[in-house]
Amino acid sequence: MRVMVIGSTGVLGVPAVRRLLADGHDVSGLAREESRVAAVRATGAKPVLGDVFDVESLTAALRGHDAVLNLATRIPDAKHAARTSGWAENDRLRTEGARTLAAAVRAVDELAIVVQEGVSLVYADGGDAELGEDAPLDARFPASSSLEAHAAVAGLEADGRTAVRLRIGTLISADPMTTAMLTAARRGSPLIMGSRDAWTTAIHPADAAAAAVAALRAPSAVYNVGATPVRKQQLGAALAVAAGVSRPRALPRWAARLFGPTEVLSRSHRVVSDRLADATGWRPEKPVPGPDWF
Repeated sequence: MRVMVIGSTGVLGVPAVRRLLADGHDVSGLAREESRVAAVRATGAKPVLGDVFDVESLTAALRGHDAVLNLATRIPDAKHAARTSGWAENDRLRTEGARTLAAAVRAVDELAIVVQEGVSLVYADGGDAELGEDAPLDARFPASSSLEAHAAVAGLEADGRTAVRLRIGTLISADPMTTAMLTAARRGSPLIMGSRDAWTTAIHPADAAAAAVAALRAPSAVYNVGATPVRKQQLGAALAVAAGVSRPRALPRWAARLFGPTEVLSRSHRVVSDRLADATGWRPEKPVPGPDWF
């Protein structure tokens, strides 16, 4: 299959390209300008110039492809993540970018499959209940733009195309965001948002990327993507070991609600991924957070 990866140099894109190539696919990576060509080529993908915010440019880049994985995000660093303005570029990718992608796909007859990333933080607090894809939503900043991206792509089903929307758990690994969190923990910052007994669903980026690749053979639908849900204390303990601190500090939920971006992180999310597993056979290779995640 000829697959275009948007966001091929990112935390999800790099392992996705690797998995696609291992599976025998012909893989391209979108490069927004000449200066990004080398970085895309370094992933193993064939660089194709295109602008995710320009319909004509993106249409030209997508021609000749059977499928597209849109894994592009722009997650701010820890310094800017607490500010609404820090998420502006990421929100633009999931709103204007996703709408541009949908318009471009409609102009490419041979492109039949679209896989769009998103986050599972859009679910309402579920307490101890398992959260499947039909669980109640309560999408707030900064997760709400994820649903806008999914809505833009879902409209492609009416054209007879496959539109897969992923709700991915919290990415935990040696990635920059996790590394910054561990560094902050050494200075006393919390590793747990909300109650220690609440549930959380994380996932290693390599497993999330494998899920995105597996989604190429799934029918149109929304799919959760996560490792085995664990209590926040269990994930916090794994993070504490990685950070080299004795005990993970917790920020109470009432306090987390005072800071916009941390409110969604304080919820109890026991998100299950049975639908994707049943549809594709995908299972996380790292099902429980531990030393091999970092």
